[in-house]
Amino acid sequence: MSERSVSRQQRQKRWYTVLAPESFDRAELGTTPANEPNAVLERTIEATLGDLTDDAGANNVKLTFRINDVGSDTAYTEFEKHELTRDYLNSLVRRGASKVDAYLTVRTNDNYRVRIQPVAFTTQKANDSQEKAIRKRMVELVREAAHDRSFQELVDSVTQGRLSSAIYGEARTIYPLRRVEVAKLALDAHPEEIAEEEETAVDVDESDVEV
Repeated sequence: MSERSVSRQQRQKRWYTVLAPESFDRAELGTTPANEPNAVLERTIEATLGDLTDDAGANNVKLTFRINDVGSDTAYTEFEKHELTRDYLNSLVRRGASKVDAYLTVRTNDNYRVRIQPVAFTTQKANDSQEKAIRKRMVELVREAAHDRSFQELVDSVTQGRLSSAIYGEARTIYPLRRVEVAKLALDAHPEEIAEEEETAVDVDESDVEV
């Protein structure tokens, strides 16, 4: 390819400013180049919560956003994942204490499917029955939170620490806790994707019926 052709391609590229969702005040996430707007769609971009809130204490929270809409020179995103850094989680582990976590998939009241991982850290070593009771209560509270909230409300509850605080308040009655965090929250499926899955499942079931 000639230098002239390469130069022409470079000139054709446009830089798009990537913005966070409205719930994050449309904060600027960075820029991304593309030859055409559709090429920007589905790209992901990462930032820390500290980047978006100017709070250095929140740099232990990683956020992932996916581009789902493009304007003339702006790309808009939706929330995809919240995750605590490994270094931060490791710093919470104490010798002679317990780490109790749970992994579950829930649906919000507007029918988004979400994967979520709450984790509790005890002050001292808990026994098996106490760990089991803490885990059970965490799961119950996460399911209740999802059932009572929209997807965006659940994301807000996690990123602002309200869900972890609620779990802490309830689970510490089982055994003394030092801290509770939501280690990860990730969007698993949109409502329309779930509807397609369920429709496909119904079609399969009906095809198995003998006439």
